[in-house]
Amino acid sequence: MPRWPLALIAAPAAVAVWSGWVGLGGLCGFGIIHPLPGILPGLQLDTAITLPVGVEAYGAYALGAWLAPDGVPGPARTFARRSAVGALALGMLGQVVYHLLAAAGAVRAPWPVVVLVSCMPVVTLGFGAALTHLLRVPEAHPESASAPVGQAHPAPAPGAPALNGWVHPERSPGAPSTRSAGRTRSAPVTPEDAEHEFMTDLAAGALPSLRQIRARLHVGQDRAYQIREHLERALTRA
Repeated sequence: MPRWPLALIAAPAAVAVWSGWVGLGGLCGFGIIHPLPGILPGLQLDTAITLPVGVEAYGAYALGAWLAPDGVPGPARTFARRSAVGALALGMLGQVVYHLLAAAGAVRAPWPVVVLVSCMPVVTLGFGAALTHLLRVPEAHPESASAPVGQAHPAPAPGAPALNGWVHPERSPGAPSTRSAGRTRSAPVTPEDAEHEFMTDLAAGALPSLRQIRARLHVGQDRAYQIREHLERALTRA
């Protein structure tokens, strides 16, 4: 479908949101400042624009992370969904408060509104930094955490393949395979899984990086090191 209707829908909403936030900022003490006194004394900046830019930009950023088709870790998608809904609700609340104050002819906002509006730029920065961090952290395998100090790894089942000292717990008969196609995340990754996943890379003489191993096998850093050492030995044998 064409995208131009979206611009038509967004234009009046942007005008209303911008004017509402700037007007509310004026009622809360936001106003003209000189950001570079002594350097550019004539430069002026209306700090009220920080409200629509920060809040609405973060709302769009969080919506994009929430609705992305793939590549977004589960914790990041959950945080993006909740914060996007919160940003939209906060935007609606800001418009309601401003229009109520404007309709009543108020020249300044009540102190609870001033406190809330004053905290919004800093809170928006914190939420943006948190979401960016979550988007950069690969989703960890539920069993990827290494064993605590002094605790041995689970005992191997008879005939279970070892991976540089690590062995997977005993599986029940008929347990599903953990290969990349339809892998069950609750089952650990075996050496055969790793070789099958990176078959093309090994055939080309390329050793996958730790980042690739963690992303494609959903394992932690320690297990990724073990798998990479196994793949390196497999590549040497080949």
